[in-house]
Amino acid sequence: MRSQMEKAELFRALHARPGAFIIPNPWDAGTAKLLAAMGFEALATTSLGLALTLGGTSVSRDAIIENCRLISAATDLPVSADLENCGADDPKLAAEAIRLAAGAGAVGGSIEDSTGDPRQPIYDFTLAVERVQAAVEAARALPFPFTLTARAENLLYGRNDLDDTIRRLQAFEAVGADVLYAPGVRDLATIKTVVSALNKPFNLVMGFADPTLTVEQLSEAGVKRISVGGAMSRFALAAFLQCAREMKDKGSFTYVRGMAPIGELREAFSGGQVANSE
Repeated sequence: MRSQMEKAELFRALHARPGAFIIPNPWDAGTAKLLAAMGFEALATTSLGLALTLGGTSVSRDAIIENCRLISAATDLPVSADLENCGADDPKLAAEAIRLAAGAGAVGGSIEDSTGDPRQPIYDFTLAVERVQAAVEAARALPFPFTLTARAENLLYGRNDLDDTIRRLQAFEAVGADVLYAPGVRDLATIKTVVSALNKPFNLVMGFADPTLTVEQLSEAGVKRISVGGAMSRFALAAFLQCAREMKDKGSFTYVRGMAPIGELREAFSGGQVANSE
C-alpha cells in the first residue's frame, strides 16, 4: 500500500499534469474498490451518497470522517473528503475537520460556504473567507501536502449571482485554497467564464452540469477535476427502485438478467481489475 505521503504527492501530481481527470465518488468501501478496479486514479467521498446509505438526507461530521476512513483504507488511491461545511460555523472549529480527515487517511478535503441553515444558507462573505483561511492553515500544518478544495455554494441555493460566486472563489484562492469549486455551474460558456477568472485548478461536478459535456470539452475549457457528487449513488438507487417496482407491481424478476457478474465483483474485491466491456 502507498503511504499517505505518496498518495498526497500523487494527488497533487494529478492536478499539475495537462488536461482534466475524473475523480468519481464512492459512498462505501465496496464502491471504492470497484472504482479502483476500473482504473480510476483518485476518489472523493460523497456526503449525499453516505446520507442516503444511512437512510437520511443529512449526515454528521463524525459519520463523514468514519466513512472517509473506510474508503481511504479500501484502496491504494488518493482520497479527497467531502466535508460539507466542516461541521461548524466558527473558523477554528471548522478547520478541525481538516485534521480529522487527514487522520482518517484522506489527502484532500473540501470546505464550503453553505451553512446548513435553510433560513440563511450561505455564510457572509467575510466569514466564508475566514473559514477557508483557517482550513488552509490547518492543511499546511499537516506533515504532507493536503489538497484543500474551497466551494462556493451560491448556485445550489437559489443565489444565481455568478459575479458573487466568482468573487468568493477568487477570495478563497487568495487565502490559499488549492482547488476551487462552484457546484451548480451548468453550461460550457459559464464554466469557461468561471475558469478564466481563476488561477488555481477548478473542480466541476457533473451531477449539476449539462450531462452531454465530455471530458475532452471540459479539459479544453480549462476544467482540471471532474467529480459526480451523489449522482452515482442516486443512479444505483434508481436501479434498486426499478427492481423493487418490478417485483411489487408485476410479480416478476427479469431484472436479475442485468446483475453484475459475481465473479467480476469477487475479482474487484480481492484486488483485481474489472474487465473493460469494450
